[in-house]
Amino acid sequence: MGNGVREGPVDFKGQDAEPVTSTPLPSEDNQEKKKVLNSLMSGALAGAVAKTAVAPLDRTKIMFQGESRWLLQKSSYFEAYRLIYRTYLNEGFWSLWRGNSATMVRVIPYAAIQFCAHEEYKQLLGSYYGFQGKALTPFPRFIAGSLAGTTAAMLTYPLDMVRARMAVTPKEMYSNIVHVFIRISREEGLKTLYRGFTPTILGVIPYAGLSFFTYESLKKLHADHSGKSQPSPPERLLFGACAGLIGQSASYPLDVVRRRMQTAGVMGHTYSSILLTMQEIIREEGLIRGLYKGLSMNWVKGPIAVGISFTTFDLTQILLRKLQHSTNGKR
Repeated sequence: MGNGVREGPVDFKGQDAEPVTSTPLPSEDNQEKKKVLNSLMSGALAGAVAKTAVAPLDRTKIMFQGESRWLLQKSSYFEAYRLIYRTYLNEGFWSLWRGNSATMVRVIPYAAIQFCAHEEYKQLLGSYYGFQGKALTPFPRFIAGSLAGTTAAMLTYPLDMVRARMAVTPKEMYSNIVHVFIRISREEGLKTLYRGFTPTILGVIPYAGLSFFTYESLKKLHADHSGKSQPSPPERLLFGACAGLIGQSASYPLDVVRRRMQTAGVMGHTYSSILLTMQEIIREEGLIRGLYKGLSMNWVKGPIAVGISFTTFDLTQILLRKLQHSTNGKR
């Protein structure tokens, strides 16, 4: 203060200049909003297409995981498809998609949030580790996927609970999604809507982390070895299938535990914790036949669903960017 030196920025005339701020330009804000909106739309479409494609297998998997006792000694790969056929004969073709409306109510926001969050986490971690504009290294790549899956699961879990209930119960029990919410809240309490939440989060961390990690890693390897910036759609499907196979195999036992805890109220069981649920499953059915029941079917369903999901997301993103670019070019 007393040294005669003027503080702050000074212009060429010796007058105090206005302080410089780092406020982003309006065009930058608009670009970021468009990017987020594109990710949300692409993710929603990816989830809807993928889940609808495998809905019959998904319902059958949930029925196996829910441990209908008459299936206890028959939970093989071939019996799963016999179950699909019997369901078709007894209840009709569209019964194979029973619960899919509840699945869409959950999957559309879940996939939209997960894919959008993944893009944002990649950007944040890229800035933190100094990889702006470059592919993340393996560990941040895994963390970005895990955080994206965890974020989506936390925000949409009650809808997953509703889907599981609709899949394992006769249609006379619950007439629609709202009816499931009302009956569970009235008869079992609101806390029931989050039953199985802990194993869900514990399963999502390796599942989403490994799925996104594998897919992003395979795309990077492809770019490094082929010299092409983008893989073809069939290659994307293959990379996504590998990602789904690895991710779902790693997290499958926790997925079984989650389904048991979700459907306990209508299947005549009481499960109080993850460990006790695992112990009861192993004691009654064995380690492999219990905790990995339906996994062989998941090796078909999972890779198909994840492959379609990743491919749909990427291609929709590319299409939306091209549409925006052509629109901007005409202005």
